[in-house]
Amino acid sequence: MEIMEIHEKWQLQTAKARLSVLVKRAITEGPQEITIHGKSAAVVLSRADYEKLITRKPSFLEFMRRSPLRDILLEIERDKSPVREIDL
Repeated sequence: MEIMEIHEKWQLQTAKARLSVLVKRAITEGPQEITIHGKSAAVVLSRADYEKLITRKPSFLEFMRRSPLRDILLEIERDKSPVREIDL
């Protein structure tokens, strides 16, 4: 999952007064945090960022099954040579 950084913090009263600016910045700059009494209360995201968060990612098994290399036979052998000695 991609980590989204908060780009700017807004006090609630400023966010209400400048909602159109807040939304435009969420679209152009990234997530915008809204605070109440100095504490984080909400985050405004662009629709594109929201879609990235809610889109289901395939499981590892699904990813491997869709691989173009899925039908290649691998022959894996364990190295049977003795353990090497190390001077300590």
